[in-house]
Amino acid sequence: MHSLNGQLLVIDVEASCWRGHPPPGEQNEIIEIGVCLLEPGQEEPLEARSILVQPQRSKISPFCTRLTSITPEMAAQGLLFEAACDLLRREYDSRHVAWASWGRDDRHLFEQQCASFQVDYPFSARHYDLRRAFALAQRTDRSVKAHQVGLMKALALMDLSYEGTVHRGVDDAFNTARLLRAMFQQYGEDILD
Repeated sequence: MHSLNGQLLVIDVEASCWRGHPPPGEQNEIIEIGVCLLEPGQEEPLEARSILVQPQRSKISPFCTRLTSITPEMAAQGLLFEAACDLLRREYDSRHVAWASWGRDDRHLFEQQCASFQVDYPFSARHYDLRRAFALAQRTDRSVKAHQVGLMKALALMDLSYEGTVHRGVDDAFNTARLLRAMFQQYGEDILD
């Protein structure tokens, strides 16, 4: 694993969402950043943390609360997006540490929201798409595309069960880190190269 101090941040975000399209004047935005710190050689991820983010251009819909368990009241107690990005840089040195997520959606959402809010991007350029790494490591049936392998299926294929609440950033990040740890044990740490 090529990262400063050997650490890797595993990130999972939850965003405001609706059944169908956003209401007029609203847009998808990050409402939770799940962070899990992983270090080579450690049996378990070092820590998992939920950073709740106040939506500024959307409201938490009942659909979103059912999906994520994040209520409008919970999100209202969160940080503004810029402060959440500052926290990532300050407490996790996120600009200098490699990071990973399940697929590319989390990275794209951060890029879009940083551009939209005119906030400095909080991460280094060293991003690993763990869904793609998993698909390549598994060498699954070529008819199955990497984007079709969800986190739950990947965990099951590695004989791991999901721990926590599905669609909570903190729990998704923790389970993604657990999966990555199992991938390192089975395939070696060079799977991210």
